Amino acid sequence: MNQYLMAVPGKRQISGDDKIFGINKAAHDMAAEVGSENVVNATIGALLDDEGTLMVMPSIIDIYRSLSPLEISEYAPIAGVPSFLKNVRTAVFGSHIPEGYTEAIATPGGTGAIRNTIQNYSSMGEAVLTTDWFWSPYKTISDELNRKIETFTMFDECKNLNIEAFESKVNTLLKKQSHLVILFNAPAHNPTGFTPEHHEWDALLDVVKKEAKDFEKKITLFIDAAYIDFAGDPDSSRAFFSKFSNLPENILVIVAFSMSKGYTLYGMRSGAMVCVTPKKAIAEEFRTVNMYSNRGTWSNGTRPAMMILSKIFEDPQLFRKVADERASFRSVLERRAAVFLDYAQKSSLEMCPYKSGFFMTIPCDHAEAVGKELQKDAIFIVPIGKGLRFAVSAVSEEKCRIVPEKIAAAIGKCK
Repeated sequence: MNQYLMAVPGKRQISGDDKIFGINKAAHDMAAEVGSENVVNATIGALLDDEGTLMVMPSIIDIYRSLSPLEISEYAPIAGVPSFLKNVRTAVFGSHIPEGYTEAIATPGGTGAIRNTIQNYSSMGEAVLTTDWFWSPYKTISDELNRKIETFTMFDECKNLNIEAFESKVNTLLKKQSHLVILFNAPAHNPTGFTPEHHEWDALLDVVKKEAKDFEKKITLFIDAAYIDFAGDPDSSRAFFSKFSNLPENILVIVAFSMSKGYTLYGMRSGAMVCVTPKKAIAEEFRTVNMYSNRGTWSNGTRPAMMILSKIFEDPQLFRKVADERASFRSVLERRAAVFLDYAQKSSLEMCPYKSGFFMTIPCDHAEAVGKELQKDAIFIVPIGKGLRFAVSAVSEEKCRIVPEKIAAAIGKCK
């Protein structure tokens, strides 16, 4: 019997509930039975305290409560509130704004930026390129827009960024299609926690610039920087942005910004897409086509979140307060990660190269079976193809000491 009674599935592979949220629900169900202190829920990408409660910056809530009724309730412009669009560029780039023309468009989180980029800078049926470890909604969004995901092997044998594999895949795809969107999640990559070194950024850009010598090819390099505020020092983690200055005009850089992690406003669904280009006409086109896409999908963004960002960047004292609170949150994450990595090494647990961020990845065979085995021990972790994604952001230091040995044991049992 056909699964679809009225809906037209098209070429999408519709699979029902989101896998991550499904495992998260199973973790909550077990916690209700045995107590949350006896469950490790490493599924959701949010920073939780040691009791499993969402960590929310008090300064952000104070700003929200200070907003006037109109600042909360009035429609935002389709492109976004002007003060937000001005300040979001500083929020993204810090002191490392690339030379060239930039434009910003408000989106519902980084996800909206991904959707608009795939829609407007690739054609139906074309491939979109990303790493072989990737955030699964990249595929969902691509399927929804009748595109397909192609991947390259992210790490070489030395666990560095695999530039050779990247170059090979970019070259292959550009022989088949004239447009190519490259989705690259960095810094603090989801799901591995990897951040490229400066020389790796240089090598990646060299590949893209080499392909761009054929002016018929149009390349959009999309930097998904959702976790940048948890990628170490706020200034040095943004230094790579200056490398996007004065690129060839047939290379468009788009950076996704999210207020979910760095501003603990997960539920407000606010973010932006910011472009970098050497040509004014391309920046103006970026604004036009993405405003049109906004209007044709979600229409307006969330005004209160935009007002919060604007007030932060227009008040130096408030900016410092937010930065200090975020730094204390970041230190919680960094301590947990250090503990997990230490005990992973003691347990001879293989890891993808982690440098910062909410997630770590453990490569393993039979990931689904390992995940189910761990659930027997009240450990809930997300199988992602050829490995397991562990949300260190959601797990206490105490549990980070215990889990690596148990993961290693479960992998051994499932071999």
